Amino acid sequence: MRPRTLALAAAIAVLPLTAVSLGVSTAQAAAPHAAPRVTLPNTVNPAVAHSEKKGDVPAQQQISVAVSLKLRDADALEHFLAAVGTPGAPEFGKYLTPEQFTDRFGPTRAAVDQVRAYLTAQGLTVTDVSANRQVVNARGTTAQVSQAFGTHESAYVDPQTQRSFFANDAAASVPSDLAATVQGVSGLDNHPVRRTHLVQPGTTPDAAAPGSAPGAVPGTTPDAAAASPSGLSPTQYTGAYNLNRTGADGTGVTVALWEFDGYSKSNLTTYDSQYGLSGPAVSTVSVDGANYDARPGEGQGEVELDSEIVRGAAPEATQLVYEAPNSDQGEIDMANKIVSDNRASVISISWGSCEPDTTPASMTAVDNAFKQAAAQGISVFSASGDDGSRDCSRSTSGSTVKAVDFPASSPHQTGVGGTNLKVSGGNAYSSESAWSTAGGGVSTVFAKPSWQTGTGINGTMRTVPDVSSNADPQSGFAIYTAGGWQVYGGTSAAAPLWSGYAAQFNQKARAAGQPVLGEASPRLYALANGSGYATTFHDVTTGANQDFPTRTGYDQVTGWGSPVADALTTALLGGTTTPPSGGCTAAQLVGNGGFETGSAAPWTASSGVVDNSASEAAHSGSWKSWMNGYGSAHTDSMSQTVSVPAGCKSASLTFWLHIDTAETGSTAYDKLTVQANSTTLKTYSNADAAAGYTQRTLDLSSFAGQTVTIKFTGTEDSSLQTGFVVDDVALNVS
Repeated sequence: MRPRTLALAAAIAVLPLTAVSLGVSTAQAAAPHAAPRVTLPNTVNPAVAHSEKKGDVPAQQQISVAVSLKLRDADALEHFLAAVGTPGAPEFGKYLTPEQFTDRFGPTRAAVDQVRAYLTAQGLTVTDVSANRQVVNARGTTAQVSQAFGTHESAYVDPQTQRSFFANDAAASVPSDLAATVQGVSGLDNHPVRRTHLVQPGTTPDAAAPGSAPGAVPGTTPDAAAASPSGLSPTQYTGAYNLNRTGADGTGVTVALWEFDGYSKSNLTTYDSQYGLSGPAVSTVSVDGANYDARPGEGQGEVELDSEIVRGAAPEATQLVYEAPNSDQGEIDMANKIVSDNRASVISISWGSCEPDTTPASMTAVDNAFKQAAAQGISVFSASGDDGSRDCSRSTSGSTVKAVDFPASSPHQTGVGGTNLKVSGGNAYSSESAWSTAGGGVSTVFAKPSWQTGTGINGTMRTVPDVSSNADPQSGFAIYTAGGWQVYGGTSAAAPLWSGYAAQFNQKARAAGQPVLGEASPRLYALANGSGYATTFHDVTTGANQDFPTRTGYDQVTGWGSPVADALTTALLGGTTTPPSGGCTAAQLVGNGGFETGSAAPWTASSGVVDNSASEAAHSGSWKSWMNGYGSAHTDSMSQTVSVPAGCKSASLTFWLHIDTAETGSTAYDKLTVQANSTTLKTYSNADAAAGYTQRTLDLSSFAGQTVTIKFTGTEDSSLQTGFVVDDVALNVS
């Protein structure tokens, strides 16, 4: 057998946008590309219309831009997204890999090459293309950028925030032969800054200081630190929402935190130590070269709040902190990196900007990445904002405008509003009312999605939020940040709590052989419109924000309400429950053990492992898991989490294994390790190679009563291939 081919892509760091001096420049390029041009709508920052022009941007000033490309076959994509999240549909749960999504719906390689060639011809340097081909990043001088996109770059001052910034005066354009390919251009201005949605008792959300540098991170200046915690503890909020009754802790699930600042690991470990929490160490993933951890800024409290709430709700979940420049380009690149990496099944977002003051083309680019997330089974939860129904109160449009927050307004994620939670002395749910400044209202950008039904609200546009949980700083959370204890609230706390719940659910779903939650809103709305609403959600019926009151059922302050986590999990799983601790029903626990769905789910697997090529035959059917076989240093893995009932006396893991190798002799150069949680059950190697498949059996009886992650890991050295082919995996209990 020939070694498999391993595709490699060079990752080139994208330079962050460089701030411009605001002096008058020499002339920018006077005439754009001579070919007929098409205007790209929605590419002017709304702040331009309200700001004072001060002069031209220097012609030689460097600017970085993100050129977003259109997705293909939009109607088929929307049909797929509706079907993949609908229980009972043939496509339900058959999520795509990033490669499958890009092949079916992403821009083609030819489209990327066409855009790259055009940018290069205009003198720009293409610095990076996102792995899913949705974004081409480039940089060049102001003159080159103006020439390429038919713009003029000017210096402005925003009178509302007293911020100096640069921006294009009018909409960008591209040659007509690119119009069918290019969605929009971001980075032509540096006005946008995402805000945190974090508030302390007795304060209002902070904005970036007047006159602060472009890209400054608005955050919350902490009160004097306390030596001991006050505010809600994990025991209290998990008890109130029944997160402690699901039988899950996030084991085997990864949550991505969407951040524009950094954190201190020592603060996170102090929080864990205080509350007796443990779990995988938090790690950082840099986007466009950003990494704030050595010197976190004003947004540090936000990052640490997000991480600590997820830890409290799902202690054993893996956390990846994605850190990006605070700009349109940074946000777009982060969205596309998270979905392309495909390492997380949940994304938690606590930063945002009001819709009227955000460039629509940039929102579209992020929403396209969210469509990919939904197609891959990734749940996204976004804070709905802390300025009530007047989300622009801290930005250009001001408090007179009714507005909602983005990304919470995207129809391909779940917007999370805020409440004031009362907890009983026994750490049980007591009551809940709306937080008076919880974000909510009607989008002016996104149409009402087909799944947003039963709200009792007329109109054709999307309403926000979808769900809610505790956010009022008066009922805030104990958080350890910047070397001391604080009490924090805001919808920044509500989004990671729901993300922690989703991590719990995904663990339970995989154990039951069912698909992960994926795009949460369609499934949550379906439940809320059913007979089980009263048992799966806490319906919040008191309180209001500036323009919208709460009411029975859905409202534009708290959505459908907060979770009754155990009942919600049971309902989402179709009424299934964890077997009683004292009994055992004979069952087979592994989902998709023969891989015949053509995708990995509910397995978590390395890219390309689930395979139907003719190079290696399956044991049965057409599909199998083929790890390694490259003839170069390489690691592949696949894992699935299941729950073994406590009353079961026998738990037998079986699988068919074929080992094909070019190695000779009895030395173990290449290895396949089988683990249950951290316990190594068996290791196979090239020395075990044989023709055909052999059934292997491993005893997991000692794991009765535990949630177990079964993991196969294949490692290969730098020469002479060994392929490990696994098929028809089963875990039979009795």
